Amino acid sequence: MKEQILKQYFGYDTFRPLQAEIIDWVSAGNDCMVLMPTGGGKSVCYQVPALMTEGLTIVVSPLIALMKDQVQALRGNGVGAAYLNSTLSSSEQYAIERQCYAGEIKLLYIAPEKLLTPSCMDFVRGLKVNLLAVDESHCVSVWGHDFRPEYTQLHVLKTAFPDLPMIALTATADRVTRRDVLKQLGIPDARVFEASFDRPNLSLNVLPGRNRIKVIEQFIHDHPNQSGIIYCLARKTTEDIALKLRAKGINARFYHAKMPAEERSAVQDAFLRDDVQVMVATVAFGMGIDKSNVRWIIHYNMPSNVEGFYQEIGRAGRDGLKSTTMLFYSFADWIMRRDMIENSELPQHMKDIQFAKLDRMKQYAEADHCRRRILLSYFNETVERDCGNCDVCRNPRSKFDATVSAQKALSAIARTDQKIAMGMLVDVLRGSHNRSVTERGYDKIKTFGVGRDLRAEEWAEYLTQMLNSGVMDVAYDEAHSLKLNEISWRVLRGERKVELVRFESYEEKRKRQEEQAEPVKTKKEVIRDELFERLRKVRKRLAEEENVPPFVVFSDATLSDMAEKRPVNRIQMLQVSGVGEAKVAHYGEAFINEILEYAREKTAPGTRIVSGMTYIETHDLYKQGLSPQQIAQRRNLNELTIYSHLAKLYEDGQEIDLWQYLTKNEYRAIIQAAEALGIASNAALKPLFEHLEGHYEYYKLRIALALWGKRN
Repeated sequence: MKEQILKQYFGYDTFRPLQAEIIDWVSAGNDCMVLMPTGGGKSVCYQVPALMTEGLTIVVSPLIALMKDQVQALRGNGVGAAYLNSTLSSSEQYAIERQCYAGEIKLLYIAPEKLLTPSCMDFVRGLKVNLLAVDESHCVSVWGHDFRPEYTQLHVLKTAFPDLPMIALTATADRVTRRDVLKQLGIPDARVFEASFDRPNLSLNVLPGRNRIKVIEQFIHDHPNQSGIIYCLARKTTEDIALKLRAKGINARFYHAKMPAEERSAVQDAFLRDDVQVMVATVAFGMGIDKSNVRWIIHYNMPSNVEGFYQEIGRAGRDGLKSTTMLFYSFADWIMRRDMIENSELPQHMKDIQFAKLDRMKQYAEADHCRRRILLSYFNETVERDCGNCDVCRNPRSKFDATVSAQKALSAIARTDQKIAMGMLVDVLRGSHNRSVTERGYDKIKTFGVGRDLRAEEWAEYLTQMLNSGVMDVAYDEAHSLKLNEISWRVLRGERKVELVRFESYEEKRKRQEEQAEPVKTKKEVIRDELFERLRKVRKRLAEEENVPPFVVFSDATLSDMAEKRPVNRIQMLQVSGVGEAKVAHYGEAFINEILEYAREKTAPGTRIVSGMTYIETHDLYKQGLSPQQIAQRRNLNELTIYSHLAKLYEDGQEIDLWQYLTKNEYRAIIQAAEALGIASNAALKPLFEHLEGHYEYYKLRIALALWGKRN
C-alpha cells in the first residue's frame, strides 16, 4: 500500500533508505525520532502514513513560509492539506476547520504558538487524528542550535493523545540534543532512526578569506541561471554585497531579520519563484525554504558550529542534483567568532561547549584531508574512503619546505616584542607603510619587507598553518598577539624544518581546471540540456499562472528526467521520477506539447532525426490523417518501419487504430501460431513469418502481436 501511495501521489517508484522502515514503524502505532539530512526525504516519513489510514495528521512546524510551500506542494500532488498560523484571517481559519471536520484534510500543519492556545487545542481534540509529527524537533532542546522556547511545551500533545504515535524529525542533532528532545516531547523510549548524513551530490570547498567579492562574482558568472544563497554574519554585510553584485549586473537581493516583515516576505517569494537568482542573507533566511533547486551555497563568514553549517549547506541540491558549497575562511574569522562567544553572557560551561564546537568548525576549514570525512565524523558517521568531491580530494595538497619563510615570520614576531597580531605581521613582512605600522616604528626593524616575495593572502594562509602545527602560539587575552614557543626558537636556530601546504588561489584553481580538457557533450546530452531549458520555461509560465513557486510544479530533477526520457503520452509521463497522477492530469499536457514541439523542430527537413523522436513525427503525421504509405513516403522510410512505429505508439498508450490494418480472422490465425510457438508479444518476427509460410506480411505480424500484448 505504501508503495502505491508513493507512486500515485509523489511519483516515485522506490523509497529512499530507511523511509519504508520508518513508515512501517509509525503505521504500527510506535513513536520514533528521525534524523535525516536536509533533502533526505523526512517529510515522506509522515506524509505517506497520513494517507494510509483514516483521519488526519497534525504536523507541528515553526516555519510559516515552509508550511505554505509544503501545503502547496501537497495540494499539487492531489493531497488534502492545510495550515493554521498567524497569517490567516478568522474566516480563513474557520473555513479550514470546517474542511477538517468534513474529512477533506489529511495533513494539517500548525505553528507551535498557534497550537498551544487553548482554543486550538480544543479544536484539535475534536478531530480524528491518526499521527502527530513534530518537524524541526531540535528546536525543542536548549542544547539545539536553534532553540525555540515555545517548543518546550509540546509535551501537551502526547498528554492529549497518549495512544497516538508521534514522530519527531530533524536534520541535525547531536546525542545530547536527541535525548533532550525525546524527553521534552514525552517520548523518552522512542526508537531513533538515523540516516546517513552524507550528501554525495554536494561539492565541498573552502577558500582563503581574501578577495571574496571578486571570487563570488567570478563564480556566479561561471554558473549562469543557477540559484544560490550567500550567508553572512552581519546584516550590513548582506546589504553591501547585494549592492556590489547588482552593480555587476547580477540579480541579487538581501535578506535579514531587521527588514520590515512585508519586505522580507516579498524578497523571499521572489527567490522562491526564480525571479531573484542570488540571495545574500543572514542565517535568519533558509529554515523556511523548501526550494529544491538551490544549486550553490556560499558562506561569506565562518559559521560558529558544524550543525548550523551542515544545515545551511544542506539547502543546496535538495533535488539530488549536483550542487556546490563554498566556505571562505581566515584566521581572523575564527578570532571574531571566538571573541563573540567570550563576550557573550553565557555561563562558562556553555561557553566551553561553544568553544569546542567552534574548534570543530575550524578543523573542517583547515583540513588537509577529505573534508567530507571530517564533516561526517562530527555526526558519529565513519566512511572508509575519501569522497572525491571536495577540494582536498580533487586537488591533493602538495607540501613544500617553508623553513625560510617561517624564519622570516618568527623573526619579525621577535623583533616586535611579540606584540603584533597576524594582520599586522603580514603588513610588516610585506613592507606596508600603513599608519598602524609606521606609528609603532615597525618599518624600521630588520625584517620589515623581507616577505615581499609572497602575496598577502599567501602569508595569511601560511601563518595560519604555522599556528595550527604549533610553530607559534596566539595570546587571546593580549589582543591576539602572536607568541614564540620552544618550537619557534628551534626553527629560528635552524634545528627544525617547517613543511607547509602550498597555497593556491581560486583564480589559480580555476585556470588550472580550464586548462584540463572538458569532455565534449554527446548529441543526446545536447538535446537533453536544450530540452531541459525549454521545460524550465514551461514550468515558470505555469507557476506564474497559478501563483506558486516553480518547484511546486516540478523539481529540476524531475525536469531533467523528463528531458532524458522525453515522454509523449500519459503512460510515459508517469514513468518520469517525481510525476504522480495528479501532476500528470494537471500539468502533463503542457509539457508533452513542448516535447512534441521540440521534436518537430529537431526533425525538420535536413535535420538528422534523433533516436526516440522518430516515433513522435510518425504520430504527428498519423494524427493529420495520413496513411502508413503516405507517412513512409513523406519521411523517406519503408512502410514496415512506419507500421512498427504505430505498433509501438499503441503499446505506449497512444490512441492508434491498429484494427484497420488487419482482419479479425488474420489476427486469430497469427496469434494461434504465436501461441503454438511460445512466442512473446515482443519477439522477433522471422520465426513466426516462416511458421506461417509467408502467408502474412511482416507488418501484419507486428500489428497482431501489439494488439495481443496489450490484451494480455
